[in-house]
Amino acid sequence: MTHMSTEQPARRASGAVVPVLAFTGIVVSVMQTLLVPVLKDLPQLLDTSSSNATWVVTSTLLAGAVATPITGRLGDLYGKRRMMIVSLGVMVVGALISAFTSTLLPMIVGRALQGFAMGAIPLGIGLMRDILPREKLGSAMALMSSSIGIGSGLGLPASALVAQNADWHALFYGSAGIGTLSIIITLRFVPESPTRAEGSFDLLGSLGLSTGLVLFLLPITKGSDWGWTSGSTLGLLGASVVVLVLWGVMELRIKAPLVDLRISARPAVLFANLTAVTVGVSLYVISLVLPQLAQLPKSTGYGLGQSMVVAGLLIAPLGLAMMVIAPVYARLSARYGPKATLILGLLIIAVAYTSGLGLMSAPWQSAVISAILGTGIGLAYSSLPALIMGAVPASETGAANGLNTLMRSIGTSLSSAVVGMVLANTGNTVNGVEIPTMHGFRVSFLIAAGAVAIGLLMALFLPKSNHASQLRASSEENAAIERAEEALRGFRGFRGRVLDAEGAPVARARVTLIDRRGRQAGATLSGDDGSYALTVPVQGSYVLAAKAAGHGPLASSATHAGDDRAVDVDLSLPGETVSVS
Repeated sequence: MTHMSTEQPARRASGAVVPVLAFTGIVVSVMQTLLVPVLKDLPQLLDTSSSNATWVVTSTLLAGAVATPITGRLGDLYGKRRMMIVSLGVMVVGALISAFTSTLLPMIVGRALQGFAMGAIPLGIGLMRDILPREKLGSAMALMSSSIGIGSGLGLPASALVAQNADWHALFYGSAGIGTLSIIITLRFVPESPTRAEGSFDLLGSLGLSTGLVLFLLPITKGSDWGWTSGSTLGLLGASVVVLVLWGVMELRIKAPLVDLRISARPAVLFANLTAVTVGVSLYVISLVLPQLAQLPKSTGYGLGQSMVVAGLLIAPLGLAMMVIAPVYARLSARYGPKATLILGLLIIAVAYTSGLGLMSAPWQSAVISAILGTGIGLAYSSLPALIMGAVPASETGAANGLNTLMRSIGTSLSSAVVGMVLANTGNTVNGVEIPTMHGFRVSFLIAAGAVAIGLLMALFLPKSNHASQLRASSEENAAIERAEEALRGFRGFRGRVLDAEGAPVARARVTLIDRRGRQAGATLSGDDGSYALTVPVQGSYVLAAKAAGHGPLASSATHAGDDRAVDVDLSLPGETVSVS
């Protein structure tokens, strides 16, 4: 059983929490597309070859993928806000290193440190769950989850504007500045989460996962340069399989693993993570294709002949649409459930990419495709953390969302590698320069549509939500759930989640509050996600008794000071017991 106390975080959290955390998510996601406007010029800027220059982007992607589950677990153990500040601090250091160099190796190191900050997004999602009142949680998590796409969509034109009108190092000075601002406002407005996971940090597991991910993502990102059938590519992929299998066996045997693979194997978590890969693919394809198409000269017969800044602006509707869709998602999800909104989002993405095959001849068409894609990706990204957090205990949210963000990173890596290979193999050489063709752009869109089709298939395997059937339950039970919802909005008493022996939430468990004289002081039923809340009449010692069909009963002692605070107590029910008379 996890036993925690806190100072009513929902009351301490100011109205600035959501915009501050969303701003932080946007800041760190900008790092992924920061150098896209100057990508073609990097070999000259760094005085190196084209294949070496790609490491400046690859290092950011790899570091983000490796850091995300590790910082998530550290946040669960030692504080999510604390680890968010550490991540942002590392990003600022990396930006300053890059700002003061024009040499390849220091630039790669700086960019890798900037990628480390990607872990701030799942940490922010976990913080929102821990400190926000429940009625604000849906739209807030949607906005935070969508910040990956918002940062890419809005950061690209901003980066292009800076790169076109100033020295390219100004991109890094700007990154250090907004990173520092993000640290300051996070410290000022975001309270620390009171929730802590039990156990210790799995150092060996983190090293094993990091090694396996690098061995897997490295040949994916470099496969088009090395050759997909080369010894280096196949050898590293084979080594990654071996390392990750051994890592998985080890994680299943230790008491406090970096990633709880048993929880990750639950259908709600497993298929959400698999779907996240396909959504990651769909997000990055548009970022790779549209800017190139827009900047190609009209003399090619299909290029749009736009400037670097205009090319970036054509992606901006994607980020704007994701911002607008966050509150809409909250209403849709409340009515139909996150599985339905995920499927709707994937369908919109598929429509955007298939219709985009015939809408590539004018800048306004690119802007329309970006807006439609932003709507679909916003719905899909917003649904994923809701699905994940409905299936994991509160103390595991940082690591669980970190793993989901990792899956998106794998999707973007796959997208970058495959689209890069397609455009290279279908390109034409003009005056010694490789020019992408319209055929290559269309094949890239078809690949994105195919990935989304696979995502739809994965989403269909997600467990059905019992939300609608529970709304039709008896009036007595509904009243109890409403009382629990009301209690979660601010009260003095006990609250938490009812969990089974494996840490999964138990819905409709009866929780009874008993005072020290043995009298019942309150009772309620747990909600869809296992949450419950009970007010206390006076200070003192109490017993929380919980029972549910298919589980053994549990009685847990807890003390309340009687002031206007909440005490969090998670109740872990044992397996079903058999009585012998």
